Amino acid sequence: MDTDAPLLDVRNLHTHFFTKAGTVKAVDGVDFSIKPGETLGIVGESGSGKSITAMSILGLIPSPPGKIVDGEIYFKGENLLDKKEKQLRKIRGKEISMVFQDPMTSLNPVFSVEKQMVETIRAHENFSKKQARERALELLDLVGIPDPAKRIANYPHEFSGGMRQRIMIAIALSCSPSLLIADEPTTALDVTIQAQILELFSRMQRELNMAIIMITHDLGVVSEVCDRVMVMYAGKPAEFARTTNLFDHGKHPYTLGLMNSIPKITPEKQKLQAIDGVPPDLHALPKGCSFAPRCKHAMENCLSIDPVLKEMDDNHHVRCLLYDDSKEAIST
Repeated sequence: MDTDAPLLDVRNLHTHFFTKAGTVKAVDGVDFSIKPGETLGIVGESGSGKSITAMSILGLIPSPPGKIVDGEIYFKGENLLDKKEKQLRKIRGKEISMVFQDPMTSLNPVFSVEKQMVETIRAHENFSKKQARERALELLDLVGIPDPAKRIANYPHEFSGGMRQRIMIAIALSCSPSLLIADEPTTALDVTIQAQILELFSRMQRELNMAIIMITHDLGVVSEVCDRVMVMYAGKPAEFARTTNLFDHGKHPYTLGLMNSIPKITPEKQKLQAIDGVPPDLHALPKGCSFAPRCKHAMENCLSIDPVLKEMDDNHHVRCLLYDDSKEAIST
């Protein structure tokens, strides 16, 4: 593979769910790429399409009702959408791993942690049971499970939510993937363990030249570990930029709203700023810009024109009509 080529290249991805209530456009035109050794952050409110984008990459969209209706997903130069389920199973867990959002349901409750970890490792690596167990113990120790030699025989219900999350991270890293998709990987962890896990990701990334897609609500995590950030809203990228550019020169009103909603430590008491309104119903998206009903800077044409993702400068892309000076503002 060309060393300058993207490891993963997602082009015009559309993933819809066909329900009795109508078609849910969960992912509605997503484009991004990521190179080996790079970390891409994907942020946005719940329901913005972050996790469905990740599930689409892995071919885990439940069908029915879900279906990838358009787009291409190139991994190491090959379109994953052209591969059969048997071929995808060889890639999942080995080439592309994922830390799922809910640690409470991601582990099988009827099998011990040892069986689940050893089975995963042996499915993708030419290891004996003894070698796979040693690898599992090493990983449990790396993610901070106390007394791993004893705890590996336990079942998922014998661990707290945070410890289950760490076990899921250990399983995801067990086969040294080229791409790790981490969906809210630190949500159930306290800040000390969170720092340890982020450092583990960073070390594995350096050693393996591993790419990471970090899906999170935590902008603090994004600012610390991500090279680039894609802000999603209603299934589409609202803004895409280098992390420093996004935090220093964020442009989209939604991006600015997310940043303003972060609590600030100041001597004076300040009211927490929130984004007015709620995310749109994906069954019936509004005409024009999906964010317009919540936007303090909405313009007349925002209610009828759906903006395209436009490059502003230095690979900074924004989907917003605010930067067209010919439009008249409705409110400011």
